[in-house]
Amino acid sequence: MPEGHTLHRLARRHQRCFAGAPVRISSPQGRFAAAASLVDGRVLRTAEAHGKHLFHRYGPDAVVHVHLGLYGTFAEYPLPEQPPVGQVRMRMVGGTHWTDLRGPAACELLTEADVTALRARLGPDPLRKDADPERAWTRISRSRVPIAALLMDQAVLAGIGNVYRAEVLFRHQVPPLRPGRTLDHPLWTDMWLDLVTLMRQGVRRGRIDTVRDEHLPEVTGRAPRQDRHGGEVYVYRRAGQPCLICGTEIATQLLAGRKLYWCPTCQP
Repeated sequence: MPEGHTLHRLARRHQRCFAGAPVRISSPQGRFAAAASLVDGRVLRTAEAHGKHLFHRYGPDAVVHVHLGLYGTFAEYPLPEQPPVGQVRMRMVGGTHWTDLRGPAACELLTEADVTALRARLGPDPLRKDADPERAWTRISRSRVPIAALLMDQAVLAGIGNVYRAEVLFRHQVPPLRPGRTLDHPLWTDMWLDLVTLMRQGVRRGRIDTVRDEHLPEVTGRAPRQDRHGGEVYVYRRAGQPCLICGTEIATQLLAGRKLYWCPTCQP
């Protein structure tokens, strides 16, 4: 599932390509046709993200909400527009570009009140300027739940997926099964600031890189990572391989249906 930086990249791209002018909206697949007709031809005012949710705002009170889920994708192209291929849930056509949305978990028309209610259920997003990390800390500091589970709970922290979870825990030497309430506030502050930095970098680069400069392949002489997810990481999807710092085999196990990755030595 795409992590939060991907949705913020999409919001920026859609803001550049479509905002400030009328946009043609259709649903070649038909599943979004009724809602599409209500915003077709209207001006896209803003595109923004909160966690893994994307919001296209059309005045005065219509917001297209998209959650990509596991399989959703957007693909943007310069005009001229081409005929739809496959199951296109929503097509947007602007003055210079067009984009197709396929396979989302959600594509729906909401009011501003609906959006406010949805966002109220989400935790703070490290990529948003209005984020309050103390909201997440309040939940974490009172919970016996493992910190690895709390970081993936979108009601605690929005936009964090399995990669950022594994990597921020490694970078701060926190074992994934440690109960949330055993963290101290300075450690949480450091983790939050690290997430802000890493995720902003992810927005710029379009991939997740978490390895510090001194551990990069060109410095250590190791082979670059070969993985369809891209990016240089410490533990994610590296089970059985040596830790880049201490050489211990990276461990893995399931927690709430998702794989944990950690170094038993660096995260004792």
